[in-house]
Amino acid sequence: MLCESVTRIDTARVIEIFNIPSSLKDGGLFFCYNQTMQTIVGIDEAGRGPIAGPVAVGVFEFKISNYRSLIRKIALPLRDSKKLTALQREKWFARFKIWQKEKHCDFAVVLISAKEIDRIGINQAISKALINCLKKLKIKSKERMVLDGGLKAPFIYTNQTTIIKGDEKEPVISCASICAKVLRDRYMATMGKKYPGYGFDVHKGYGTKAHYLAISKYGLSPLHRKTYIHQDL
Repeated sequence: MLCESVTRIDTARVIEIFNIPSSLKDGGLFFCYNQTMQTIVGIDEAGRGPIAGPVAVGVFEFKISNYRSLIRKIALPLRDSKKLTALQREKWFARFKIWQKEKHCDFAVVLISAKEIDRIGINQAISKALINCLKKLKIKSKERMVLDGGLKAPFIYTNQTTIIKGDEKEPVISCASICAKVLRDRYMATMGKKYPGYGFDVHKGYGTKAHYLAISKYGLSPLHRKTYIHQDL
C-alpha cells in the first residue's frame, strides 16, 4: 500500500530529525507512527433539531493516507452537508460508493427512531448510533478520529479529537456529515409517501410553519418526537 511505502522511505529521516535512541527504533514509537499515517475516521450527525424523524450519525473512514489529494480531484465543494445542495450531496455520496468499492474508504450510518429519542433523549440516541457505527466498521481503539461539535466517542478510543465546526475544517468529517444527511433525507422522503399530508419529503421533519399547520390538521404521526412538540398544539 502507498502509505506503507511512504512510511518505510521516511523512517530514516524521522530517526535523524528526532534523534531517536537505538533502543526505541524497533519498539512502540514506530508502531504509533504507522497507525497515525494509515487511516483517519470522521464522525458527524444529522437531524438533531427536527421535530420528526430519526437522528442519523455517520462515520466515515479513509483507508489511505493521501485522501486529501483524492478529494481535490473531484470538482465539487466539500463542506458541512447543510451548506451543499441536495444534488451536490448526492453526487458526493455516489463518489463515496465508488471509493468504497475501490477500498479507499468505508462508511456507516445508523438511524435512531423518534420513539427511541423520546425514550432516552437526543444525546443518548446520538451516542447509541455512534457506537453502533463504530462497531459496524470495526474501528480500532487507537485509530485517529475527529468528531464534529460536541460529539465524543467512548473513552476506549484514545486518539480522538472533537473540533468545533469540524465539518467545515476537516474533510473526513464533511464526508461523514454528507453520508448522514443523504441517508436521513432519503428516509424522510420515503416517509413522506407513507404519511402524506405532512410534507416530510420537503421539510425533512424540521419545524416549519407548514409542518406545524399539518400537525394541527392531522395530529401527530408515529414519526413525530413528542418530547420536542409543545403540548398546546
